[in-house]
Amino acid sequence: MNLATSTSVGLGGPARHFWQAQSEAAALEAVRRAKDLGLELFVLGGGSNLVVADRGIDAAVLGLTLSAIEVQETADRALCLVGAGRSWDDFVAFAVARDFAGIECLSGIPGQVGAVPIQNVGAYGQEVADTITRLRVLDRQSETIHWLPASECEFGYRASRFKQREPERFLVLAVEFQLSKRGRVPTSYPELERALAALGPETPSLAQVRDTVLSLRRSKSMLLDPRDENGRSCGSFFTNPIVESGDVERITARAGDKPPAFPQPDGRVKVAAAWLIERAGLGRGTRIGHVGLSTRHTLALVAHDGATAQELVRFAWHVRRQVEEKFEVRLLPEPVFWGFDELDDGLPVIE
Repeated sequence: MNLATSTSVGLGGPARHFWQAQSEAAALEAVRRAKDLGLELFVLGGGSNLVVADRGIDAAVLGLTLSAIEVQETADRALCLVGAGRSWDDFVAFAVARDFAGIECLSGIPGQVGAVPIQNVGAYGQEVADTITRLRVLDRQSETIHWLPASECEFGYRASRFKQREPERFLVLAVEFQLSKRGRVPTSYPELERALAALGPETPSLAQVRDTVLSLRRSKSMLLDPRDENGRSCGSFFTNPIVESGDVERITARAGDKPPAFPQPDGRVKVAAAWLIERAGLGRGTRIGHVGLSTRHTLALVAHDGATAQELVRFAWHVRRQVEEKFEVRLLPEPVFWGFDELDDGLPVIE
Protein backbone atom coordinates (compact mmCIF):
# COMPACT_ATOMS: atom_id res chain seq x y z
CA MET A 1 0.00 0.00 0.00
CA ASN A 2 1.31 3.43 -0.96
CA LEU A 3 0.95 5.60 2.13
CA ALA A 4 0.93 8.87 0.19
CA THR A 5 -2.75 8.36 -0.60
CA SER A 6 -3.51 8.06 3.13
CA THR A 7 -1.89 11.32 4.22
CA SER A 8 -3.15 14.88 3.83
CA VAL A 9 0.24 16.04 2.53
CA GLY A 10 0.17 13.33 -0.14
CA LEU A 11 3.78 12.21 0.16
CA GLY A 12 5.64 8.99 0.96
CA GLY A 13 6.27 5.48 -0.24
CA PRO A 14 4.71 2.09 0.50
CA ALA A 15 4.37 -0.01 3.64
CA ARG A 16 5.31 -3.67 3.66
CA HIS A 17 1.92 -4.67 5.13
CA PHE A 18 -1.36 -2.88 5.77
CA TRP A 19 -3.88 -4.37 8.18
CA GLN A 20 -7.19 -3.18 9.60
CA ALA A 21 -8.73 -3.89 12.99
CA GLN A 22 -12.46 -3.64 13.64
CA SER A 23 -12.27 -4.77 17.27
CA GLU A 24 -9.98 -4.73 20.31
CA ALA A 25 -9.25 -8.42 19.77
CA ALA A 26 -8.22 -7.77 16.16
CA ALA A 27 -5.90 -4.96 17.29
CA LEU A 28 -4.25 -7.26 19.81
CA GLU A 29 -3.85 -9.92 17.14
CA ALA A 30 -2.15 -7.36 14.87
CA VAL A 31 0.32 -6.49 17.62
CA ARG A 32 1.18 -10.15 18.12
CA ARG A 33 1.42 -10.81 14.39
CA ALA A 34 3.86 -7.94 13.88
CA LYS A 35 6.03 -9.28 16.74
CA ASP A 36 5.99 -12.75 15.20
CA LEU A 37 7.14 -11.30 11.87
CA GLY A 38 9.81 -9.16 13.54
CA LEU A 39 8.25 -5.96 12.18
CA GLU A 40 7.53 -2.57 13.64
CA LEU A 41 3.82 -1.76 13.80
CA PHE A 42 2.71 1.77 12.97
CA VAL A 43 -0.84 2.94 13.63
CA LEU A 44 -2.44 5.03 10.90
CA GLY A 45 -5.22 7.43 11.83
CA GLY A 46 -6.46 10.10 9.46
CA GLY A 47 -2.94 10.79 8.15
CA SER A 48 -3.34 14.54 8.64
CA ASN A 49 -0.30 14.92 10.89
CA LEU A 50 2.04 12.48 9.19
CA VAL A 51 5.00 12.65 6.81
CA VAL A 52 6.23 9.35 5.34
CA ALA A 53 9.68 8.98 3.78
CA ASP A 54 9.82 8.65 -0.01
CA ARG A 55 11.18 5.12 0.29
CA GLY A 56 8.28 4.10 2.50
CA ILE A 57 8.63 1.89 5.56
CA ASP A 58 9.63 -1.74 5.93
CA ALA A 59 6.96 -2.27 8.56
CA ALA A 60 3.31 -3.11 9.12
CA VAL A 61 0.68 -0.38 9.27
CA LEU A 62 -2.55 -0.81 11.21
CA GLY A 63 -5.74 1.11 10.60
CA LEU A 64 -8.39 1.11 13.35
CA THR A 65 -12.05 1.22 12.37
CA LEU A 66 -13.57 1.21 15.87
CA SER A 67 -15.94 4.18 15.70
CA ALA A 68 -18.85 3.69 18.12
CA ILE A 69 -19.99 6.48 20.47
CA GLU A 70 -21.48 5.65 23.87
CA VAL A 71 -22.99 8.46 25.97
CA GLN A 72 -23.84 8.58 29.67
CA GLU A 73 -25.60 11.76 30.79
CA THR A 74 -26.23 13.42 34.14
CA ALA A 75 -27.92 16.74 34.80
CA ASP A 76 -24.87 18.81 33.95
CA ARG A 77 -22.44 16.62 32.05
CA ALA A 78 -22.12 14.02 29.31
CA LEU A 79 -19.51 11.26 29.32
CA CYS A 80 -18.78 10.26 25.73
CA LEU A 81 -16.76 7.12 25.01
CA VAL A 82 -15.59 7.28 21.39
CA GLY A 83 -13.85 4.65 19.27
CA ALA A 84 -10.36 5.55 18.10
CA GLY A 85 -11.28 5.18 14.42
CA ARG A 86 -14.03 7.82 14.52
CA SER A 87 -13.43 11.00 12.53
CA TRP A 88 -12.60 13.72 15.06
CA ASP A 89 -14.73 16.36 13.38
CA ASP A 90 -17.65 13.93 13.16
CA PHE A 91 -17.48 13.59 16.92
CA VAL A 92 -17.28 17.37 17.41
CA ALA A 93 -20.37 17.78 15.22
CA PHE A 94 -22.11 15.04 17.24
CA ALA A 95 -21.35 16.85 20.51
CA VAL A 96 -22.35 20.30 19.25
CA ALA A 97 -25.65 18.99 17.87
CA ARG A 98 -26.50 17.78 21.38
CA ASP A 99 -25.26 20.96 23.11
CA PHE A 100 -22.38 19.15 24.77
CA ALA A 101 -19.74 21.84 25.32
CA GLY A 102 -15.97 21.65 25.63
CA ILE A 103 -14.66 20.73 22.18
CA GLU A 104 -16.54 23.10 19.85
CA CYS A 105 -13.43 25.23 19.27
CA LEU A 106 -11.68 22.14 17.92
CA SER A 107 -14.04 21.95 14.94
CA GLY A 108 -12.55 21.24 11.54
CA ILE A 109 -9.39 19.57 12.79
CA PRO A 110 -8.75 16.53 10.58
CA GLY A 111 -7.80 13.07 11.76
CA GLN A 112 -9.29 10.47 14.06
CA VAL A 113 -10.25 10.44 17.71
CA GLY A 114 -7.49 8.01 18.66
CA ALA A 115 -4.83 10.44 17.48
CA VAL A 116 -5.92 13.54 19.40
CA PRO A 117 -4.50 12.51 22.82
CA ILE A 118 -1.10 11.77 21.28
CA GLN A 119 -0.60 15.37 20.25
CA ASN A 120 -2.92 16.87 22.86
CA VAL A 121 -4.63 18.58 19.95
CA GLY A 122 -5.66 22.17 20.58
CA ALA A 123 -6.95 25.27 18.83
CA TYR A 124 -8.69 28.56 19.63
CA GLY A 125 -8.24 28.28 23.38
CA GLN A 126 -9.24 24.65 23.87
CA GLU A 127 -7.26 21.43 23.91
CA VAL A 128 -8.42 17.85 24.30
CA ALA A 129 -6.66 17.46 27.65
CA ASP A 130 -9.34 19.80 29.07
CA THR A 131 -12.05 17.18 28.57
CA ILE A 132 -10.38 13.74 28.38
CA THR A 133 -11.08 11.62 31.45
CA ARG A 134 -9.50 8.30 30.45
CA LEU A 135 -8.28 6.23 27.53
CA ARG A 136 -8.80 2.62 26.54
CA VAL A 137 -5.34 1.43 25.51
CA LEU A 138 -3.52 -1.64 24.32
CA ASP A 139 -0.15 -1.97 26.01
CA ARG A 140 2.11 -3.49 23.36
CA GLN A 141 4.73 -4.52 25.92
CA SER A 142 2.45 -6.60 28.13
CA GLU A 143 -0.13 -7.32 25.39
CA THR A 144 -2.93 -6.27 27.73
CA ILE A 145 -5.89 -3.94 27.26
CA HIS A 146 -6.86 -1.58 30.09
CA TRP A 147 -7.97 1.91 31.07
CA LEU A 148 -5.47 4.73 31.49
CA PRO A 149 -6.70 7.81 33.43
CA ALA A 150 -5.96 11.26 32.07
CA SER A 151 -3.77 11.94 35.10
CA GLU A 152 -1.30 9.34 33.78
CA CYS A 153 -1.17 10.73 30.23
CA GLU A 154 1.30 13.53 31.04
CA PHE A 155 -0.48 16.06 28.86
CA GLY A 156 1.33 19.28 28.03
CA TYR A 157 1.33 21.83 25.23
CA ARG A 158 1.09 19.65 22.07
CA ALA A 159 2.62 16.89 24.14
CA SER A 160 1.76 13.71 26.00
CA ARG A 161 3.26 10.55 27.45
CA PHE A 162 2.44 8.85 24.13
CA LYS A 163 4.44 11.34 22.08
CA GLN A 164 7.37 12.17 24.33
CA ARG A 165 8.20 9.39 26.80
CA GLU A 166 6.67 6.20 25.42
CA PRO A 167 5.87 6.75 21.74
CA GLU A 168 5.80 3.05 20.81
CA ARG A 169 4.15 1.50 23.84
CA PHE A 170 0.42 2.23 23.76
CA LEU A 171 -2.19 1.85 21.05
CA VAL A 172 -5.25 4.01 21.76
CA LEU A 173 -8.50 2.08 21.21
CA ALA A 174 -11.04 4.57 22.59
CA VAL A 175 -11.16 7.93 24.36
CA GLU A 176 -13.62 9.10 27.01
CA PHE A 177 -14.52 12.81 27.17
CA GLN A 178 -16.42 14.65 29.88
CA LEU A 179 -18.39 17.46 28.25
CA SER A 180 -20.56 20.14 29.85
CA LYS A 181 -24.32 20.52 29.43
CA ARG A 182 -24.30 24.02 30.93
CA GLY A 183 -23.71 25.88 27.68
CA ARG A 184 -20.65 27.32 26.04
CA VAL A 185 -17.30 26.94 27.76
CA PRO A 186 -15.61 30.39 27.74
CA THR A 187 -12.40 30.78 25.77
CA SER A 188 -9.77 33.48 25.84
CA TYR A 189 -8.54 33.29 22.25
CA PRO A 190 -8.70 36.88 20.93
CA GLU A 191 -9.26 36.10 17.24
CA LEU A 192 -12.21 33.84 17.99
CA GLU A 193 -13.69 36.20 20.56
CA ARG A 194 -13.60 39.08 18.08
CA ALA A 195 -15.31 36.98 15.43
CA LEU A 196 -18.00 35.88 17.89
CA ALA A 197 -18.52 39.43 19.16
CA ALA A 198 -19.34 40.46 15.58
CA LEU A 199 -22.37 38.15 15.71
CA GLY A 200 -24.07 40.36 18.30
CA PRO A 201 -24.29 40.92 22.06
CA GLU A 202 -26.03 37.62 22.84
CA THR A 203 -24.02 34.64 24.03
CA PRO A 204 -23.35 32.55 20.92
CA SER A 205 -24.66 29.02 20.71
CA LEU A 206 -22.30 26.08 20.35
CA ALA A 207 -23.41 25.77 16.72
CA GLN A 208 -22.43 29.41 16.12
CA VAL A 209 -19.05 28.83 17.74
CA ARG A 210 -18.49 25.79 15.52
CA ASP A 211 -19.53 27.66 12.37
CA THR A 212 -17.25 30.57 13.28
CA VAL A 213 -14.27 28.29 13.92
CA LEU A 214 -14.86 26.50 10.61
CA SER A 215 -15.00 29.86 8.84
CA LEU A 216 -11.74 30.99 10.44
CA ARG A 217 -10.02 27.73 9.54
CA ARG A 218 -11.34 27.90 5.99
CA SER A 219 -9.96 31.43 5.57
CA LYS A 220 -6.51 30.04 6.48
CA SER A 221 -6.77 26.92 4.27
CA MET A 222 -6.86 24.83 7.44
CA LEU A 223 -9.73 22.63 6.31
CA LEU A 224 -9.19 19.58 4.14
CA ASP A 225 -10.33 20.66 0.68
CA PRO A 226 -8.93 19.04 -2.49
CA ARG A 227 -9.80 22.20 -4.44
CA ASP A 228 -7.61 24.40 -2.24
CA GLU A 229 -4.17 25.26 -3.66
CA ASN A 230 -2.85 25.08 -0.08
CA GLY A 231 -4.66 21.84 0.68
CA ARG A 232 -1.72 19.42 0.71
CA SER A 233 -0.28 20.13 4.13
CA CYS A 234 -0.13 18.84 7.70
CA GLY A 235 -1.86 21.94 9.00
CA SER A 236 0.35 23.82 11.44
CA PHE A 237 3.82 22.38 10.86
CA PHE A 238 5.56 23.97 13.86
CA THR A 239 4.40 24.42 17.44
CA ASN A 240 4.47 27.82 19.10
CA PRO A 241 7.76 27.87 21.04
CA ILE A 242 7.72 28.38 24.79
CA VAL A 243 10.58 30.64 25.84
CA GLU A 244 11.89 32.45 28.89
CA SER A 245 10.61 35.97 29.55
CA GLY A 246 14.04 37.39 28.75
CA ASP A 247 13.90 35.78 25.32
CA VAL A 248 10.83 37.86 24.50
CA GLU A 249 12.86 41.02 25.11
CA ARG A 250 15.57 39.79 22.75
CA ILE A 251 13.04 38.85 20.07
CA THR A 252 11.39 42.26 20.40
CA ALA A 253 14.71 44.05 20.06
CA ARG A 254 15.70 42.10 16.96
CA ALA A 255 12.32 42.38 15.25
CA GLY A 256 11.60 45.97 16.23
CA ASP A 257 8.18 44.81 17.34
CA LYS A 258 6.80 42.72 20.19
CA PRO A 259 5.60 39.23 19.21
CA PRO A 260 2.19 37.87 20.18
CA ALA A 261 3.03 36.26 23.52
CA PHE A 262 1.01 34.24 26.03
CA PRO A 263 2.21 33.82 29.64
CA GLN A 264 2.41 30.22 30.88
CA PRO A 265 1.73 28.92 34.41
CA ASP A 266 5.43 28.19 34.95
CA GLY A 267 6.46 31.78 34.23
CA ARG A 268 7.61 31.16 30.68
CA VAL A 269 5.97 32.64 27.60
CA LYS A 270 4.48 31.03 24.50
CA VAL A 271 5.34 32.98 21.33
CA ALA A 272 3.54 32.79 17.99
CA ALA A 273 5.61 30.69 15.59
CA ALA A 274 3.91 32.18 12.52
CA TRP A 275 5.00 35.66 13.61
CA LEU A 276 8.60 34.49 14.07
CA ILE A 277 8.65 32.89 10.62
CA GLU A 278 7.32 36.02 8.94
CA ARG A 279 9.72 38.31 10.83
CA ALA A 280 12.58 36.02 9.82
CA GLY A 281 11.89 36.98 6.21
CA LEU A 282 9.64 34.11 5.13
CA GLY A 283 6.30 35.51 4.09
CA ARG A 284 3.19 33.66 3.05
CA GLY A 285 3.65 31.91 -0.28
CA THR A 286 7.45 31.68 0.05
CA ARG A 287 8.43 28.70 -2.08
CA ILE A 288 11.50 26.65 -2.95
CA GLY A 289 10.94 24.13 -5.71
CA HIS A 290 7.75 22.17 -5.17
CA VAL A 291 7.32 23.08 -1.48
CA GLY A 292 6.44 26.34 0.19
CA LEU A 293 4.51 28.19 2.85
CA SER A 294 0.77 28.46 2.46
CA THR A 295 -0.44 31.67 0.84
CA ARG A 296 -2.93 31.99 3.71
CA HIS A 297 -1.13 30.78 6.81
CA THR A 298 2.58 30.92 7.50
CA LEU A 299 2.56 27.85 9.74
CA ALA A 300 1.43 25.48 6.99
CA LEU A 301 4.04 23.91 4.71
CA VAL A 302 2.43 22.97 1.41
CA ALA A 303 3.47 20.18 -0.96
CA HIS A 304 2.71 21.17 -4.54
CA ASP A 305 2.61 18.83 -7.53
CA GLY A 306 5.94 17.05 -7.95
CA ALA A 307 7.00 17.45 -4.32
CA THR A 308 8.82 14.73 -2.40
CA ALA A 309 8.99 14.07 1.33
CA GLN A 310 12.69 14.89 1.33
CA GLU A 311 11.95 18.22 -0.33
CA LEU A 312 9.36 19.01 2.34
CA VAL A 313 11.78 18.17 5.15
CA ARG A 314 14.54 20.19 3.51
CA PHE A 315 12.22 23.22 3.35
CA ALA A 316 11.25 22.70 7.01
CA TRP A 317 14.94 22.85 7.92
CA HIS A 318 15.24 26.07 5.91
CA VAL A 319 12.43 27.64 7.93
CA ARG A 320 13.89 26.41 11.22
CA ARG A 321 17.35 27.80 10.42
CA GLN A 322 16.01 31.19 9.33
CA VAL A 323 14.13 31.63 12.60
CA GLU A 324 17.03 30.32 14.67
CA GLU A 325 19.54 32.64 13.03
CA LYS A 326 17.28 35.64 13.47
CA PHE A 327 15.92 35.07 16.97
CA GLU A 328 17.91 32.20 18.57
CA VAL A 329 14.66 30.27 18.94
CA ARG A 330 14.35 26.69 17.65
CA LEU A 331 11.03 25.65 16.15
CA LEU A 332 9.80 22.12 16.82
CA PRO A 333 7.61 20.28 14.32
CA GLU A 334 4.10 19.00 15.01
CA PRO A 335 3.91 16.13 12.46
CA VAL A 336 5.02 12.56 13.03
CA PHE A 337 7.70 11.24 10.66
CA TRP A 338 7.84 7.64 9.47
CA GLY A 339 10.70 5.93 7.65
CA PHE A 340 13.47 8.43 8.39
CA ASP A 341 16.68 7.18 10.01
CA GLU A 342 17.34 9.97 12.48
CA LEU A 343 15.53 12.94 14.03
CA ASP A 344 17.03 16.14 15.42
CA ASP A 345 14.57 17.88 17.76
CA GLY A 346 11.75 16.23 15.88
CA LEU A 347 12.90 16.96 12.31
CA PRO A 348 14.40 14.19 10.14
CA VAL A 349 18.10 14.57 9.43
CA ILE A 350 18.73 14.57 5.67
CA GLU A 351 21.83 14.99 3.57
